[in-house]
Amino acid sequence: MTINIQNTKSGTPISKYIYGHFSEHLGRCIYEGLYVGEDSPIPNKNGMRTDVVEALKNIKIPVLRWPGGCFADEYHWKDGIGPKENRKTMVNTHWGGVTENNHFGTHEFFELIKQLECDAYVNGNVGSGTVQEMSEWVEYITMDGISPMADLRRENGHEEAWEMKFFGVGNENWGCGGNMRPEYYADLYRRYQTYVRQYGDKKIYKVAGGANVDDYHWTETLMKNAHWLMDGLSLHYYVHPKGWEEKGSALEFDETEWQVTCEKAAYMDELLTRHSAIMDQYDPEQRVGIIVDEWGTWFTAEPGTNPGFLYQQNTIRDAMVAAITLNIFHKHAKRVHMANIAQTVNVLQAMILTDGEQMVKTPSYHVFDLYKVHQDAETIDSHGTSSDTITYTISKKEDTIHLSVCNFATKGTEELFFSFETAINEVKEARYIVGDKMNAHNDFDHPEDVVIQDFDDYSINDNQLTVNVPAMSVLTLSLVG
Repeated sequence: MTINIQNTKSGTPISKYIYGHFSEHLGRCIYEGLYVGEDSPIPNKNGMRTDVVEALKNIKIPVLRWPGGCFADEYHWKDGIGPKENRKTMVNTHWGGVTENNHFGTHEFFELIKQLECDAYVNGNVGSGTVQEMSEWVEYITMDGISPMADLRRENGHEEAWEMKFFGVGNENWGCGGNMRPEYYADLYRRYQTYVRQYGDKKIYKVAGGANVDDYHWTETLMKNAHWLMDGLSLHYYVHPKGWEEKGSALEFDETEWQVTCEKAAYMDELLTRHSAIMDQYDPEQRVGIIVDEWGTWFTAEPGTNPGFLYQQNTIRDAMVAAITLNIFHKHAKRVHMANIAQTVNVLQAMILTDGEQMVKTPSYHVFDLYKVHQDAETIDSHGTSSDTITYTISKKEDTIHLSVCNFATKGTEELFFSFETAINEVKEARYIVGDKMNAHNDFDHPEDVVIQDFDDYSINDNQLTVNVPAMSVLTLSLVG
């Protein structure tokens, strides 16, 4: 396979927000995963798990979405402020029917954001909430002067306003967020977003609730009726090889299921192409971004766990899905402004798994580690012969070229030839992850079965780089011209 790289030209910026994450009040994502409380024996700072925070900072998490998901449209923010002993409890009807004590609320979320040193993406309640409720939440979070909600925030212990860069007006309003028709939601969006006020000079990026997978009519309706009032339009797509009902096991699968999973991950390219084409009709300058704020693998919950907690193991197959998808996002970087993998800890395609004081980094985590060099870099155009099992991306930041390759074949090694317009002087760094079997993974007894290793199976000859990419691997090389 030969690829010609046009490395002397600047391309499209790859927003760092493509590497965003999603945390919902679902299973053990928030409680036990991100937040353990100030009195926990697990090391924490103001209730946030120290090990998890440090691990997420290592992959340069740029933005965190909260509180949902389906939970967002039954969440009433005033239940989660004030002294913890006085906070109202609620039943989490979507995820396991457990009682939520609301100990993790607005103040705790922004404390987490501060520790992670990332931006905040808050999702508002349209499905069961009022315009006033949403408006007052924005005021509570972002108003720095004197106002009823700003004063309430100060009474609850936080003098200064927080910065909220992104705000979602509802979630999955075609389904769990109200079972609405697109025409109805478009009108509601127009109304609700009006009261997402901007206090001060820091603009809030407003995200409208977009389509489920290939519902192109939803995208058409929202763009036709409200595109000038939005900054982004969301898209949700999950990969499950056996279909929505059965989904399939995260650990027990054959080669056919492996291949179907990777093919379904690649379907993201068609989805973005077709949704973008519709958006182009109303927004040819591509001002409105696609916000893929839920994506990843969704398998049947692990045996012996609460099925409503969506806990699943994470294997080298998940790493393939992550790399395939991120490469596609780079390809569509003009339109994709942000993405949030679902979810950060202990839920679906998680970065991290926890059990008491133990913490494990998953293969998907390591892909985000390998790919963090692409954040805010610029794409580089390329063309050449194709392969059914190879996907790659290439970007440039300052004087360094970053090349990432995924080989999702289950056997063999693929020899790749990358021809550059100018000579390559050296490979500054080369690292990869690889599976020795299709379900290679990390667990609490074997936390380092899949880890990042140094990679050396490459050679340079003037302006050509030859790389031998093993099956079931993801690698990144940093090159200097």
